Amino acid sequence: MFGYINADLRQLSDEDRKTYQSFYCGLCRQLGKKASFKGQMLLNYDLCFLSILLQSLYEPELDCNDFHCLIHPLKTKHGFTSKAIEYAADMDIILSYHSLMDNFKDDHSKISGMAANLLKKDYDRIKVNYPRQTAAIESYIAKLYVAEAKKETNIDVVSSYTGEMLGELFNWQDDTWSKTLHCMGYYMGKFIYIIDAYDDLKKDEKTGSYNPLLPLKKESPKEFETFVRINLTSLMAECAKSFERLPIVENAEILRNIIYSGVWTRYEYLQLKEKKKDNTPKENR
Repeated sequence: MFGYINADLRQLSDEDRKTYQSFYCGLCRQLGKKASFKGQMLLNYDLCFLSILLQSLYEPELDCNDFHCLIHPLKTKHGFTSKAIEYAADMDIILSYHSLMDNFKDDHSKISGMAANLLKKDYDRIKVNYPRQTAAIESYIAKLYVAEAKKETNIDVVSSYTGEMLGELFNWQDDTWSKTLHCMGYYMGKFIYIIDAYDDLKKDEKTGSYNPLLPLKKESPKEFETFVRINLTSLMAECAKSFERLPIVENAEILRNIIYSGVWTRYEYLQLKEKKKDNTPKENR
């Protein structure tokens, strides 16, 4: 799981902030219903965005419930429930299962292996209902294994695997809007892959782990930052173009906040962190 598609809460109105939180809490509660407390541990901003997007486009019946949660037992929480949120919870679970299995195979993490085993029954149940989406994730994982094995350096090729997978997950009902949703998910998926690789650069450089951005950085260190920024900007511009084709009115400002601002918060944090490091006197490092 990635978690880069979050809202920029500083720029949301109080009302929109409450609405966003109700989607987030609703998704968390739905994960609990589908996979108990272990499911709630999988809560992810990317899937919260998907729940808001699909709810706002298809407008299935939306209920709001008050409840107390284990993490904040003294506060009354408000969470939405709908078919769109249920779908996002199912996608969260099947994505998380494969992510945990990937960690288990790559890093031999016993914790990830145990967590995946705990999710297996829930995964198998959901897989029956969503064979197309599950097949897309399995294909994505297989292609990534091949790319890593041969140390593929073409970032456009590797990022397209995440794009294709997310495009299939965005396409909920395979209908009139499927092409636009797939296109939106495709470009957002490519953005997620590249910013995740950018986020992991220093760690992967130290450990020698596969990262298709490393050869580019070594080849052209001066142009590297510009290359990353231009690519991320163009990908989100295409994603935004697809979004603006959708007839969304409800929650449109929240979705625009995420697409035009929220997705950049991690990148801006990394840039700020690097600037502070560069400005720190050598004797204080």
